[in-house]
Amino acid sequence: MKKKKYPKQFKARVALEALKGEKSIAQISSEFDVHNNMISKWKKQLKDNIAGIFVRKNEREPDAERQIDNLHRQIGKQQVEIDWLKKNLGL
Repeated sequence: MKKKKYPKQFKARVALEALKGEKSIAQISSEFDVHNNMISKWKKQLKDNIAGIFVRKNEREPDAERQIDNLHRQIGKQQVEIDWLKKNLGL
């Protein structure tokens, strides 16, 4: 049996419905045709990550900043190598 994939907008809508608490998980499961366990998982993910929607664009995670710095370093190194090759190969 192939695992069904759901779009993130759909997951968000279902999780938000579960978070509201107006309907039971069983009712939501029946309404959206999604297994109870998936709804509970999405609801937990929403609760755990909801603060992330309020992060400003300039407030990146430290790991992301480090990765960006490493990529910039790599680009600079490659540019120096390209320039050296062009010079030495007469391009």
